[in-house]
Amino acid sequence: MSLVHQDLAGGVATITLDSPPNRNALSVRLLGDLSDRLRWALAEPLARVIVLTATGTVFCSGADLKEQRRSGAPVTASFPEILELIWDSPKPVVCRLNGTARAGGLGLVAACDFAVAPLTASFAFTEVRLGVVPAMISVPVLRRLSPRAAAEYFLTGEVFDAATAAEIGLLSRAVPEEKLDATVAHYAESLMRGGPEALAITKRLVREVPAMPFAEGLRRMTELSAERFTSEEGQEGIAAYVGKRPPAWVPPEV
Repeated sequence: MSLVHQDLAGGVATITLDSPPNRNALSVRLLGDLSDRLRWALAEPLARVIVLTATGTVFCSGADLKEQRRSGAPVTASFPEILELIWDSPKPVVCRLNGTARAGGLGLVAACDFAVAPLTASFAFTEVRLGVVPAMISVPVLRRLSPRAAAEYFLTGEVFDAATAAEIGLLSRAVPEEKLDATVAHYAESLMRGGPEALAITKRLVREVPAMPFAEGLRRMTELSAERFTSEEGQEGIAAYVGKRPPAWVPPEV
């Protein structure tokens, strides 16, 4: 049986980690299944938004240390590829944390565009306490956290709560457990209202523009603005606004 399940409903592709006996640890098998499900969601034309979640009380405990000890070698060879698939996804990815996350699991959280967790969840970068380092996950995580927060939690390995995770940028929101699904649904519905091409391009803007020299940024963004206003998607959006109707890309149920 697969350790990762997929579902498609109303334009939302939900990918669910389902290995609660080992707290959804990143085993070879789970990573392989996760890679397959992500590629399915990215290729599925009816999937407009991707939601990543899990079963049980733990979202992901990080690397499967028991498996790693048995093999005597790292078992997360496909993990960088998975982080890259999520990070570079042209479709928005929302992480719905069902509970606690540790170590490598936080790499998945940071790679997603949005991350929502219940206030009861806790988090920790536990690597240094095992004599290892948060190497691979540092690539997405350090793009989310402030340098001070990264130093504090990477170096101490201390547990912190969901409110703190939201404050330092690891989470988009920390909400009461009973509001978790409604919050994720709100994100999905809002994203469904955006043009698919515009969303993919805007994802890149958020990451690339801050690193551009000011004058170069203005020049390139002026060109992009003109290109998008005259694009087929841009013209449809403007026509829909003037005609007081939903754009063609908005599903009827939204």
